[in-house]
Amino acid sequence: MSEQSGQEEQAVGHGSGEGRVRVLLVDDQPVIRSGFAMILSVEETIEVVGEAATGREAVEIAARERPDVIVMDVQMPEMDGIEATREIVRRDLGKVIILTTFDRDDYLFAALEAGASGFLLKNAEAEQLVAAIEAVGRGDALLAPEVTSRVIARMTSGAPAERSDAERPHADLIAQLTERELEVLSLVAAGMSNQEIAGHLFIGEATVKTHVSNLFAKLGARDRVRVVVIAHEAGIVEGPGTD
Repeated sequence: MSEQSGQEEQAVGHGSGEGRVRVLLVDDQPVIRSGFAMILSVEETIEVVGEAATGREAVEIAARERPDVIVMDVQMPEMDGIEATREIVRRDLGKVIILTTFDRDDYLFAALEAGASGFLLKNAEAEQLVAAIEAVGRGDALLAPEVTSRVIARMTSGAPAERSDAERPHADLIAQLTERELEVLSLVAAGMSNQEIAGHLFIGEATVKTHVSNLFAKLGARDRVRVVVIAHEAGIVEGPGTD
């Protein structure tokens, strides 16, 4: 089930039956694909189920293999990574991590608007790539704190600083939340994963997943990034620097 439905995945590796995150690697450079495949091949929690050299090929293989996570380059022939991400998300073929050489805001915001669940640079450490795949496979979004801050700054720019509770954006949506859901919302907005929230609140991770799914539904949010933006716009967390 995709983030668009407002529900988080309860398990990963639905195609393999072994609990591993099934990954499709997409890059027009064979050497880069081979390098990523080699890095991931030693991970017991991850299984590479395919490789693609173009965005169009990525969509076709995703439709056939149904991977959990697609690691997607941006600049490719035939169909670029942004358009391929948009098509994959529209058809609910898997969750996408954009992995690019270029730290450009236009790529970042286009990727998020297309429905990507993560954004990493190719100079990230191998451990960061593995952690990102595992996080997105669990249903989390993966953005570096500085990237999250840029998203929030862009989407909340121009909002009046001083507003009463009733005048704040999304006041009607926030009013639907329980006290515990408000707690979880503030922690999600602070950049915590489900596991970290569970430890902070001394509750089970399954319970956190339920609360986060309820937040998606009540706030009409597609993913955690949008939840973070709503929290900042509503004044639940003050200022983009809190990440």
